[in-house]
Amino acid sequence: MFDGDKGVGKCGTADGYSCGGGYVDRMYFEFAPTKLAGKYVLDATFRAHETWSFNCDPHWVDLERTDNISEGTNWPGPAQLDQMGDRYVSAGRGGLCSPDQPDAWIEFNDNPDETDENLKSTVRSFADGKINRLTLMLRAKDESDPRAWKRFDDNAELQVTFAYKPGVPTDVGLIPGDGTTAYCKKSSSDPLIVTRKDPMVQARVQTQVESNKGAEEGSLQAEYVVERGDDAAWHSVWSGHMPDTGWHPDGTLEKQRTTDRADGGLYRYKARTQSHWSYSGKSGDLWSSYSSWCYFKIDSTAPKAPQITAGSPYTECTANLCEGHGGPGTPGSFTFKPNAADTDITAYEWKLLSTSARSVSGSTVTVKDVTPPLSGSQVLSVRAKDVRNRWGAYSEFSFKVSPAAGAVGRWNLNGVPGSGTMTATDTATEGTRHNATLVGADGTGWSSRARRGDADYSLRLNDDTTDPALQTGYAATATPAVNTKDSFTVSAWVQLSNASANRVVLSEPGANGSAFALYYSSAYKKWIFNRTDKDINGPAFARSFADQENPPLNVWTHLTGVFKTEGDDNIPDTDPANDTIQLFVNGRAQGKPVVLATATPTYTPWTATGGLQFGRSKSDGSYGAHYFGLLDEVAVWQRALAPEQVAEEAQALQDGVPANELVARWDATSAKGTEVAEGTSYPVPSMKLSATGAVLDEADNALVLDGSAGYAAATGPVVDEGGSFTASALVKLDSAKLAGKPVGYQGQVAGQRVGGESSWALWVVKPADGVYQWKFTRTAVGSDGKVTQSAVVPGADIAETDTWVQVTGVFDAQERWEWTDPGGSGTEIRYGKLHLYVGEYDQPSEGDAGFTAAQQGTGELAMGRGANAGTVGNHLPGGLAELRVWTGAMTADQVRHQVLATPDAV
Repeated sequence: MFDGDKGVGKCGTADGYSCGGGYVDRMYFEFAPTKLAGKYVLDATFRAHETWSFNCDPHWVDLERTDNISEGTNWPGPAQLDQMGDRYVSAGRGGLCSPDQPDAWIEFNDNPDETDENLKSTVRSFADGKINRLTLMLRAKDESDPRAWKRFDDNAELQVTFAYKPGVPTDVGLIPGDGTTAYCKKSSSDPLIVTRKDPMVQARVQTQVESNKGAEEGSLQAEYVVERGDDAAWHSVWSGHMPDTGWHPDGTLEKQRTTDRADGGLYRYKARTQSHWSYSGKSGDLWSSYSSWCYFKIDSTAPKAPQITAGSPYTECTANLCEGHGGPGTPGSFTFKPNAADTDITAYEWKLLSTSARSVSGSTVTVKDVTPPLSGSQVLSVRAKDVRNRWGAYSEFSFKVSPAAGAVGRWNLNGVPGSGTMTATDTATEGTRHNATLVGADGTGWSSRARRGDADYSLRLNDDTTDPALQTGYAATATPAVNTKDSFTVSAWVQLSNASANRVVLSEPGANGSAFALYYSSAYKKWIFNRTDKDINGPAFARSFADQENPPLNVWTHLTGVFKTEGDDNIPDTDPANDTIQLFVNGRAQGKPVVLATATPTYTPWTATGGLQFGRSKSDGSYGAHYFGLLDEVAVWQRALAPEQVAEEAQALQDGVPANELVARWDATSAKGTEVAEGTSYPVPSMKLSATGAVLDEADNALVLDGSAGYAAATGPVVDEGGSFTASALVKLDSAKLAGKPVGYQGQVAGQRVGGESSWALWVVKPADGVYQWKFTRTAVGSDGKVTQSAVVPGADIAETDTWVQVTGVFDAQERWEWTDPGGSGTEIRYGKLHLYVGEYDQPSEGDAGFTAAQQGTGELAMGRGANAGTVGNHLPGGLAELRVWTGAMTADQVRHQVLATPDAV
């Protein structure tokens, strides 16, 4: 297999870095690891095109690895780290030589007879993520000899022969009976009950990175291991692999039946992917990490898979027909009956793919509230329990949910700053369009700071002027965008800049007041979604409050208000006693739904007659509570979104992946003096260096820290940490200083304080002498400062020292995961998960990566020190070149292309 990549070239002379004229002493080429992601390097060749040499005699040219280059690099250039190879050549003099010497590609490839040539091993480390960027330098071996001078084009290539690295398999589980759906129970106290003695195990083989979407990549097998633990300590009892012979590409679902297991035995199962390669007469194999364990128990007399029949509106999918019915939030009726082999069934447990399990008692029961939260394919899984309290095998019912009605209004608010545009276009496709008009030229405008990143814009209201008389800007539609008497949902991305008074995001008025308002309350110091009881002066208010006080300013937050007229069965009705409101912040429900008739006994559903207001509301016949800050991506629906749909909207999906926005960047490579400037347009401060132990080293183009007292800090936060975010640092560990630290030492690369802890942080830890490991953590604390929840993702490999490594932490607030009660009472779906990337590689994580708290850090945001267990310190020995923070959870592909990609010019 073959891969080529172009390097970014730069010339070096004694007068500086320039390719314009003169003789070239040194030339640098910098490569990003993007194309090597997920590849195991078998061979590497560096090619440079020589266009001129001083004379016709060959001279030695060295290829060296150096430290990285940047805008701040000065002659004599970055430090030289290692010899890659050398060549004795002359080319480019054409007919001036005999024989003729045309321009030629000069190739550097390891000579096995020269042990100091390390190109292949270096490129392998680069592909493995142990080196952030690869900088190679061409130079004359004897720079004092003018006859050795040469010129090369700036289009050098790095050609790599590789094998695909295997990834941890997905869809790992067991089919417990004769069905088709696999399950994986993560707790030995709540194992999957398997009614066949030879259960089917399955795993979908994967490459570590999908290089070309949809292409078949890799030569892979699945390997299975089963252990038993009820008769002794856990020990292996069976293993297998598929395919039996040969290899399959990534994405293949491999299945195999085990041999018979002992009835009553407690087992666990895991799988890994094997990748096979052959090259130049040699062959070998690579293995992924194992999946997490799946626990199961063989019980051939347990209840068999029950019968499931559908009522209305959903129908079962067949091999040739799968029609959509109903919709998200539309309940379906299903009847559960015992398997023909069972006579003593007392209860059933059922769940959908994205919901927690629920139970119902009875031998034959009809459940009328099976409510799919999302559209598309769904699987209803049901198992029965007998009189001996034994759960049995699952039965599955596959059906399809029709798409829900889309938004009836959607305003991207992407007017270009300075364009004079005073209209916000409604881009929804359902119903009638309601464009919004901006009012108040001094208080309204457009901003390049926007939720969806580069080339996006947002609506700016009232914080660009200090004159109170001009701080009355807003936008509004001419007519109502939603009927406030029926179920509806409103949502917006907000960045509040001033919390000194009430700040309304969205509202819709009648003659005297607003039917609803989504706003910040300066009295309660919380986000609120409210409804009024009547369209009168001095109405009564029903409020759904945010869980947290004092939301951070100047950060992107997603707000959603849901008004629902249906009861608990989700069946539409006209009884106002069932009407509820609920606020969601960053996709998370805040408290329980508020029953309007209980909160305000005088509540009567009423219909707003005015247009949707962006940035103000009406009270006692007058408008006020003007918003200060940015608004973006406003949407409204004429239905109540389910919590899962709200979470999906909070992802800010763009072309199927979450959008992100760079909100902070501290670049130490070109910083000087005593602070590192912040480089975005957001109101984020510079980082000040500590009085001692921290220096901006121009030779190393980095912030260098002594590991004892040095750090740089600013006042945070820069993101709403209850939502999704990404933080990435370019760091070099000092092995000499780390060697002097005790085992167990933790040095914080970067993080946000919360009391005596770090709300989020990237760390290096020392678990043993000479061994270092990266990790990404989140920590929540209570009002007493004590830790209430924590999560961690450790690095899978030993951290490299004395070289630059990109370490990235991602918190995805909307990522679902299944929590297992350690007491064995069941499982439930929860939201919020951590990811750690070392280079481009997503580090494998177990259950400790789930984090559900909406914890917000305050105060110090630092590089090089942090807080842990109530103590501030944890100083980092080494260098930091850059820290960047984004709103939004990056995917692995986004990390590769946005975090790691080398700029077009350096």
